[in-house]
Amino acid sequence: MRVLVTGGAGFIGSHLCERLIRDGHEVLCCDNFFTGRRENVSGLADHPRFELIRHDVTQPLLVEVDAIYNLACPASPVHYQYNPVKTIKTNVLGTLHMLGLAKRVRARVLQASTSEVYGDPLEHPQRESHWGHVNPIGVRSCYDEGKRVAETLAFDYHRQNGVDIRVVRIFNTYGPRMLQNDGRVVSNFVVQAMRGDEITVFGDGSQTRSFCYVDDLVEGMVRMMDQQGFIGPVNLGNPRETTILELAQQIIRLLGSRSTIVHRPLPQDDPTRRRPDISLARERLDWAPQVDLDTGLTRTIDYFRGILGAK
Repeated sequence: MRVLVTGGAGFIGSHLCERLIRDGHEVLCCDNFFTGRRENVSGLADHPRFELIRHDVTQPLLVEVDAIYNLACPASPVHYQYNPVKTIKTNVLGTLHMLGLAKRVRARVLQASTSEVYGDPLEHPQRESHWGHVNPIGVRSCYDEGKRVAETLAFDYHRQNGVDIRVVRIFNTYGPRMLQNDGRVVSNFVVQAMRGDEITVFGDGSQTRSFCYVDDLVEGMVRMMDQQGFIGPVNLGNPRETTILELAQQIIRLLGSRSTIVHRPLPQDDPTRRRPDISLARERLDWAPQVDLDTGLTRTIDYFRGILGAK
């Protein structure tokens, strides 16, 4: 198939592009390079079935494709709060344009949603039936509510226009090609520990996240795109819950770092617990994460050693 990946030069998107090329597809990678980087897909640049175009999805895109993975949007608080109006425009206008394209060319479209649609959830672990607990006017709402509207658009295009949609809710994902300055907890801790700096833990560190290695996530996305008769939404994440303090200690141990841990006030609307119920993914996609946290963190550390050592 000819497949469009928006945000394809980003952290997750670049891994997805590589997977689709390996699977024999023709890949059109679209990115405006706000957080995506050309070097993430440099290994595909000369591949005959790969094409990279610089484009912002807030503007219409007219291409002929069979399938669309819509990943375009900054996903870390540092970046999506940098220009919150642009973030919500990317989520709303970008999704509208991709759904309109899918309608015109009769393509299947997978919308990359997020665990942030649950906000600071009122149930634990989070099931897809949970409607969420989100502050609609907070500093994170440009992303949280933007992704919630994107899901609404996808389902309304499906109901009203028969567009073939798939919706996945992505939980905390990590791995090679994360940006060292993106404000995500894994990259923050790895870079701080590698440099011997203090490791910054917000609050007392008892808040939890569930960390999914990027290869596992990509496998789940591909399985969902190929799924027949099931449109989602479906949670994709690791059900193993880890406190932020435990993560910091684990990274210090893996690196043999002398860094110490310091505590700072919690950011506004920071979720206290985050863990997916992946029963639906197990049942419908026969999917569950395979990479344990030690292995995934070791691969991520090796990546950051490479880029920091080159400086």
